[in-house]
Parts: sequence; structure tokens; C-alpha cells
Amino acid sequence: MVSVNSVGQAATASTAQPSKTTLDYQAFLKLFVEQLKHQDPTAPMDASQSMAQLATFSQVEQSVATNKKLDSLLSSQSLSQANSLIGRTATSGEGDVSGEIVSIKITSEGALATLTSGKTLLLGEGVSIS
Repeated sequence: MVSVNSVGQAATASTAQPSKTTLDYQAFLKLFVEQLKHQDPTAPMDASQSMAQLATFSQVEQSVATNKKLDSLLSSQSLSQANSLIGRTATSGEGDVSGEIVSIKITSEGALATLTSGKTLLLGEGVSIS
């Protein structure tokens, strides 16, 4: 979660836990070496299969790294946009919640604005900013 306060300072709090089902590169290499150690010497693994496994894992690892960089870029863009909203007035689509924005948190649901009244408003469809 990332938030921007009324002076435009960003604060981050990581809530993401690494998945226990993920396999990092070092763990993959350990498993791969163990597989080679315990293979049947009379029927060794085909070298092309070994290279294909390494290449596939490398591609997946690069995709994960690319996704992390894209997430970082999107968070940065969200912070820039959020900073420009502080001090402006937000009104819900129904008109029942309105007020000046004092801070914004970027959550998984979207930008959550805190108003001077202490109420929060999820900035999304139907919300007007003036």
C-alpha cells in the first residue's frame, strides 16, 4: 500500500507476502542439480531437455522481473496522480460524501481519498473532482 499525505510525501508499507509456492532461481538450480545427481546412469537425461528446462525457467524469471518493474512504474504513476488531487474537492457519485482531499492511499481496490471530515472515498467511477 502506498499513501500520499497533504505535503506530498510518499510512504510505503509492503503487505505482500512472498508466495510459498514460488520457486526462485537458486532453488530451481538446486533441484536441477539433484535431478542430475540422481538420474539413471544407463539412461541419462537428454541434454536438449536439460537446456529446454533451463531456458523455460529463465523466461519465466524474466517475466516475473518485468512484471515487478511494471508494478513499480504503475505505483509511481498513481502517486504522481494522487499528489495532484490533494487540496481538491471530491464528491461521490450519489452526492452523499463530499469534501476536500487531505490524503490519498493507493490500495489494491484503487485510490482511497481521506477528506477533511475524516470520511474516506474510493476514487473511481462516478466520483467527481473539482
